[in-house]
Amino acid sequence: MKKLQSDSSSPLYHQLMQRLKEDIEKGTYPVGSRIPPEHELESLYRLSRVTVRRALAELTAEGMLERKQGKGTFVSTPRISHDLKSIHSFHDACKQNGFQPGTRVIHIREEEAGPQDLEELELREGSHIVETLRIRLADGEPVVLEKNHFSMAFAYLENENLAGSLYNILRDYGIEPKQGTHDISMTYATENQAKLLSIEPGTPLMRLHEVVFDQKGRPLHNSIQLIRGDRFVFRI
Repeated sequence: MKKLQSDSSSPLYHQLMQRLKEDIEKGTYPVGSRIPPEHELESLYRLSRVTVRRALAELTAEGMLERKQGKGTFVSTPRISHDLKSIHSFHDACKQNGFQPGTRVIHIREEEAGPQDLEELELREGSHIVETLRIRLADGEPVVLEKNHFSMAFAYLENENLAGSLYNILRDYGIEPKQGTHDISMTYATENQAKLLSIEPGTPLMRLHEVVFDQKGRPLHNSIQLIRGDRFVFRI
C-alpha cells in the first residue's frame, strides 16, 4: 500500500479522502459496504483520530459516505450533483455525473393559468398554459417528479417527444434557457407522489421552485420539482 506523504503540500486528511475515493471508485468498498472503523484507518495510515475524522466528515458532507448510528460508516449510493449557478437540464446533470438519464411522461396538457403562472410567466387574466408532468430517472431509478408550466406560445411541445431533454427541444426552436430564480424548501411525499418516486409516503423531499428565463430575458417556464434527497445534491 502506498503511504500518505506527510511532507506533501496536500493535507493528510485530504490525501486520505482521495485514497478512500479511489478505493470506492475501483470497487474495494462497493456501494452499501462498510468502510474500516476509525481506529483501523488510524493504524493503517498512521494518522491521528482528528485527521481520520475530518476526512470521513468531508466525504460524508459530499454524500459519498453515510454514518449509521451504532453501525459504522458506509458507502452511499451515488448522488447527482446539480449546480444552481447555471441553467442545466436534468438530462445534462445526469450525464455529467456518470448516470444514464431517463424520463417517464405522465401527461402534457392544457390548463387554465393560476395566479402564480400569471405573475411568473407575465400572462393576462384568463390565459391558459401547457403543463408537463414527468418522472426523471437516473440509471432507471426515479429521482425527480417534475411539473413545468409554459405559456401557450409553447403549445408545439404537445407534439414533441418529451422523453428526453426539454431544453434540447427548445434549442431546436432557437430558444436558449439562460438564467433563473430558485427557491428550495422541504416537503413530504404524499401517497401518490411516493408511488411515482418508488419511496414510502411521508418521505422527506426537496422542493425546488424555479422560474427560468430565455436569452432575451423573457419568462420561459416555471417548475416545481420534488426531489429525492438521497439521490440528489445541489451546489450553490
